[in-house]
Amino acid sequence: MSTISLFPKIFIPTSQVPYNTLLPRNYIHPTLPPQGCSSDEYCRTKAYAHMGRWPSEELRGVNLQRNVFGLAVVASCFVAISISSPIQERKAARPTSLVDLGYAQYQGTLLSSGITQYLGMRYASPPLSDLRFRAPQPPQSSSDVQNAQSFGPICLATNNGPTSSHSEDCLFVNVWAPSTATPASKLPIWVFVQGGGYISNSNANFNGSTVVNASNNGIVFVNFNYRVGAFGFLTSEKVRQNGNLNTGLLDQRLLLHWVQDHISQFGGDPNHVVIHGDSAGGGSVALHLTAYGGRDDKLFVGAIGESPFFPTQPAASELEWQFDRFANAAGCGSASDPLACLRSQSTAALQAANVASPYPAHAGSPLFYWTPTIDGDFIQDYPYTLFDQGLFVNIPIMFGGLSYHQHITLRRHLPILTDVTNEGSVFAPNAASPTDMSTFFKNNYPYLSLADTAAINNQYPLQSPLPNHAPYFPSASAAYGETTFTCPAIMISIALTYWNDASQVWHYRYNVQDTNNIASGLGVPHVFEIPAIFGPGNANEGSTSYTTYNKNIVPVVMKYWISFVRFLSPNPGKDASAPHWPTMGTSSAAGGMLRRLVLQTNASVMENIPDDQLARCIFWKGLAVKMEQ
Repeated sequence: MSTISLFPKIFIPTSQVPYNTLLPRNYIHPTLPPQGCSSDEYCRTKAYAHMGRWPSEELRGVNLQRNVFGLAVVASCFVAISISSPIQERKAARPTSLVDLGYAQYQGTLLSSGITQYLGMRYASPPLSDLRFRAPQPPQSSSDVQNAQSFGPICLATNNGPTSSHSEDCLFVNVWAPSTATPASKLPIWVFVQGGGYISNSNANFNGSTVVNASNNGIVFVNFNYRVGAFGFLTSEKVRQNGNLNTGLLDQRLLLHWVQDHISQFGGDPNHVVIHGDSAGGGSVALHLTAYGGRDDKLFVGAIGESPFFPTQPAASELEWQFDRFANAAGCGSASDPLACLRSQSTAALQAANVASPYPAHAGSPLFYWTPTIDGDFIQDYPYTLFDQGLFVNIPIMFGGLSYHQHITLRRHLPILTDVTNEGSVFAPNAASPTDMSTFFKNNYPYLSLADTAAINNQYPLQSPLPNHAPYFPSASAAYGETTFTCPAIMISIALTYWNDASQVWHYRYNVQDTNNIASGLGVPHVFEIPAIFGPGNANEGSTSYTTYNKNIVPVVMKYWISFVRFLSPNPGKDASAPHWPTMGTSSAAGGMLRRLVLQTNASVMENIPDDQLARCIFWKGLAVKMEQ
């Protein structure tokens, strides 16, 4: 049998590798397998939960219901995450500071920590009326000094009406910079792209002052809002012809141009911008790497992706049914020009239609109804295809997330989960059978065949039970987490190792455990690293463990991230207690295996990416075209 020789001493039979599989030049997997609710009601009730927040009162509950968890704003189980109660800026201690951006002057706030914060600055014109469903336009000029002392409204999420904190007029940016910085300072820039499943701004208004202070006032931090749901991702040939597709991503792109034009006024260096995103923000980072076929517009020099989100991303021509349903629900179905009608409707009328529904011929709604689309311009093909072909910006990256692991030990006859990191636990159905799993995957990926779902069930057979859940929940959780978050992070890292310089790719697995999450059967859930990155109290977390028994992981994680922003490597500025973090594919001590750092409280250590996990990721890549990833 012929083999591909990648890393020494490891071989993958070529007959078992899908033709489109991309592996590092030196890596081979030894034993790849062949290619190969009622959950309807569960899917209909899903909401997208950004799991930086974990209200302990919910996670202790024995009767935790699976249908209240899901992607982005958490429907009824979680208490007000940041989209409804923004993280409050710190109290001003000195007179405010003024910055002139040319189109407007903004009055910020000098903090006692030596940081100046500028909140709620416009980076684009309000996307209202005729600017709906169009690429964002530059901000309008104003001769008056603008107040930048409070956050602007957050973009409207699905199933969420206009409120004082949510608005269609939402394209605002926030900046934290050292108070002593000047245009000559040329500090590295950290741009954070929030997540939310493309249906909410679920990480809005994080407080950036702590990371700036922790960098010894050596960086500038930026975060912002972008359009989501129907406002950001309404798709149709009608929209293409008289508007723009993927306007939520175009908002992000305009923000990056805004940084190029204006960040020097805050002391930042436009030639040293690192983009960082979690979940849909991490997926957005991947899409910016591949934007316009990998064209390098010199907008960023490094990228960090936490749990990059790869939902189904159909071509625009496949989504006319979605546009028609939206137009009908908004009262524009019979209009001679439905798009013009939509632009004339009230925000409330559009929000009433900004909800999910099943794919044609399917019973249950998908978790992610509004997603990016292949538009032939910004997104020219499926993400996996673009990375396989090397069509991305070649820069240093740091990607990772929560990879599925489950080790069970017994203590006083109770199951204790000692190593459980699982991206899918807040999204998966509480499946009682393989049939429940198959139904869930069909509702979310409509082109999967019965043979495909059978193959998925074979890859994820019945596993050890988890508290408060039905027998096949662990299998469904592992399957969904790997295909949607874990494997994209791994395969993006492999692609950059293959096409780029292996010495510029770092990969991690986050395994910091919270006892309430473990007791609830959620393991280490999706993007649970957020509070460690930004510091307790600065993000929308509910766990208290980062100020108690997990407090030692905070400086380790935060300083790895800050170091990457400053030096394009996690090591030069790492915390003194943190281990050296080798790159993904350059460890001679590991015999050439693909390596990643396992981030754990008081026990961070390097590990090989397990062969069985790589095999499953290759299995998912074999389904990527059908799943439109």
